Amino acid sequence: MMDRKHIQHLYWRIGFGIAPSPLALLAKKNKKQVVDALFKASETVEPLKVDTAELETLMAAPYEDMKGNMRDFLKLSKEKTKELNLAWIDRLTTTNALLREKMTLFWANHFVCEDNNFIYTQKFHNTLRAHALGNFKDFVMAISKEAAMTKYLNTKQNKKQKPNENFARELMELFTLGVGHYTETDIKESARAFTGYGHDLKGDFVFRERQHDDGNKTFFGKIGNFDGDAIIAIILENPQCAHFICEKIYRYFVNDTLDEVRVNEMAQVFYADYDIEKLMRFVLLSDWFYEEQNRGSKIKSPIEFLVGIKTMVPVSFNNAKQELYLQKLLGQTLLDPPNVAGWKGGRSWIDSNTIVLRLKLPSLLLNKGYISKVKQGDIDAVAEASKAIFQKQYGKKFATTAHWETFNEHYKNVPIQDLKSYVLACDMHKPANAYLDGLEKTSKQDYCIQLMSLPEYQMC
Repeated sequence: MMDRKHIQHLYWRIGFGIAPSPLALLAKKNKKQVVDALFKASETVEPLKVDTAELETLMAAPYEDMKGNMRDFLKLSKEKTKELNLAWIDRLTTTNALLREKMTLFWANHFVCEDNNFIYTQKFHNTLRAHALGNFKDFVMAISKEAAMTKYLNTKQNKKQKPNENFARELMELFTLGVGHYTETDIKESARAFTGYGHDLKGDFVFRERQHDDGNKTFFGKIGNFDGDAIIAIILENPQCAHFICEKIYRYFVNDTLDEVRVNEMAQVFYADYDIEKLMRFVLLSDWFYEEQNRGSKIKSPIEFLVGIKTMVPVSFNNAKQELYLQKLLGQTLLDPPNVAGWKGGRSWIDSNTIVLRLKLPSLLLNKGYISKVKQGDIDAVAEASKAIFQKQYGKKFATTAHWETFNEHYKNVPIQDLKSYVLACDMHKPANAYLDGLEKTSKQDYCIQLMSLPEYQMC
């Protein structure tokens, strides 16, 4: 049977936590059965879409009318992007297809892209989801033809008479090989291969032959009349591509500190056929994935932190804009990457401002900023003053409704003293234990908030 701690670790990494009842059921199964069930639940691709009828009507108008309506179109696109953001958060919180959704979140910070046309944004987003567990070669080829990407990295301006190298450069530097594994000549020659890439108004790929350079290109020592797909195929022949992707997956799902032995094992599996599902099965079934040094070792991203809270205690924002604002404060707004390289992750998630907000956020969202007072005789005036300042700064900005009935149902059979083993992914340090010992524990709800307000809760 699979160890309970290992199941919790698995669900923190491919999801956002697991409640006691499903955990108890899974603890009766072996590792292969548990992992197989995760892949089975993620077999079906369910696109995430919001209503775009109004945008489509604007796009269907004659060109001159469309030009006149551009300001309205862009304004509506911006609002729809926010709507998709919140729908994505909801999907992450409620989905049964945990692995596909977590992989989509991972790939969104690998194939980084954004666009001011929501039709293209939504299409790109669902391409990530569709290929998240598929074949990596097919994935890269599909991404290279997405309207949002051809705009974002200027492939649309890449023409025979004047090649644009932006996509060709990022394809190798950020998407497949990493810095130092190609030359400037490789960039120039591959840019020629991607000339003629474009899209129609609906966002469907269009190859414009007149703008394509159909002459021979010399790329990675090979000579031929290569198009974009041929360039991608040649890149993937280089084992460095498999190694580069496996490094990123290791950092995201296993540990920020690379173990080259394990990464090499992963790369050998991946290079055989670039099957993402096969690679993830190898990782999740490996004994080393569950080793103690990998459990509770990663700092949660802001989205993992926020969705983790909502998974533990469902919480709704009375004003949807507050949830978007919170993402901004925490340093990660979905669908709004900082640059083409995306978010760095790891320790960059935490600074002097975000750690204060993170530690106070559970009480702010679930209990109006209140944490049960320290025991009589131990009142810390400095802490009380700090809480008052924080409440003044953030308190009015988040009006929420916490659905404790769901928590109460899930944790009704868990003794209060055992709650920490379900809430925290790592062991508590002595200062945290001392802090908890100094707090009143009037209910499981209070204790849950106290646990979620510890530095240890920042880890997964």
